[in-house]
Amino acid sequence: MLDVQFNYSNKSALVSETIAYTNLSNETLTSLVLAVESTCTHSFGLNALFVDGQPVTNYLFDPQNVQAYIRHRLEVPLAQPLPPNGQVTLALDFGLILPQVANYDDETDLCSQIFGYTARQVNLVDWYPFIVPYIPGKGWVLHNPWYYGEHLTYEAADFDVSVAFTDGSNPVIASSGAEAPSATGASRRFTLEAGRTFALSFSTEYEVAATNVGDVTIYSYYFPSYPIPANAVLQATANSFQIYSQRYGPYPHKTLSVVQGDFDDGMEFSALYFHSKGIYNNYDGTLVNHLTAVSVHETAHQWWFEQVANDQGFEPWLDESLATYSEIVFYETVAPEALTSWWWTYRFDPYQQLDQVDTRIYEGEGQRLYWNKVYLNGAHFLQDLRARIGDDAFFAFLQDYLAQMRGKIATSADFFAILRQHTSADYSDIIGKYFKNPH
Repeated sequence: MLDVQFNYSNKSALVSETIAYTNLSNETLTSLVLAVESTCTHSFGLNALFVDGQPVTNYLFDPQNVQAYIRHRLEVPLAQPLPPNGQVTLALDFGLILPQVANYDDETDLCSQIFGYTARQVNLVDWYPFIVPYIPGKGWVLHNPWYYGEHLTYEAADFDVSVAFTDGSNPVIASSGAEAPSATGASRRFTLEAGRTFALSFSTEYEVAATNVGDVTIYSYYFPSYPIPANAVLQATANSFQIYSQRYGPYPHKTLSVVQGDFDDGMEFSALYFHSKGIYNNYDGTLVNHLTAVSVHETAHQWWFEQVANDQGFEPWLDESLATYSEIVFYETVAPEALTSWWWTYRFDPYQQLDQVDTRIYEGEGQRLYWNKVYLNGAHFLQDLRARIGDDAFFAFLQDYLAQMRGKIATSADFFAILRQHTSADYSDIIGKYFKNPH
């Protein structure tokens, strides 16, 4: 539960957070580790911390980054060890002083280049402390940030978030959660079940378009003068949403929001994704353009990232390859001629083909090479795999992979174990072609 008292005028917040945590591992825990990403921009101030109602001051935290790369780690010792299936409640009071959104062209910046504010919007992403996954035998999964790619891994959690504006402002709110009745008229409340992360975006300028797909409402939040590309984004998101629901499995949430970012990149979060403002500027009114391709890619992350999570620092291919390949699934359904006339030549062929799909973000050798290895050659691997085992087996595998791993954190071992349940074909040569490790 998160209660946010936000001053829109000076871009600051006071937040009260309550975390109810259950130890789902088979090991007894003596401490809990939380990620606090907003320390990167020196935006975070911890005011108080309680465990089961008792104040805690002996936590380990280095928000000023005295020791490099651990400033985002908050370790809370437990007065009593937490056995398997044991439960504990953490309460945190903290403040945020938001930074200006960073320059997305700055490849030397390790901090989030979405979190913060511009002249047109406020973005709260990875803005609250959260308990990171615990893997028996390995420990807590919290990697260092890197210059490209995502480094965080998220357990699924239920969110209940209330937002009040203390300065009398009344911006439009884009949210990961669906709006729910609030206990007071002074705040607005949003809820999300089994989400990975909860994002918010505020702006006094947003205009909103919406459509329904079944019982899910899809929203497109955009700045004035962009109604044509914003509606194209909405249509591409809705169309791909229908296709992925049929090909992969159902979507679990009540809403999905697309937010035009006042920055030049896209990024997925639970039930929400940001879209680059530059792509809106370059929209040409057709399906064969970056706006459509990125829209359907980010929509696919609501299956591969949101429903089936993975270690994004060490095994990023598990979501990025599948999201990139989902672009193919979209285009072959709505505009098959675009695959041969545009998608392969635009998205893949101009770039150097590399193996090492299973590269960690830290081994990418630069953003362009990282994209080539993980996204593009990952998609090519899936295309070759599909050709080898056949369409029926390929999509039956993806549906089963989603069903078995929904709400969990998948590994490469899980991916290939479930794949082997759906085919007896020998694809070892394909593994050897695309992967550096045996699978």
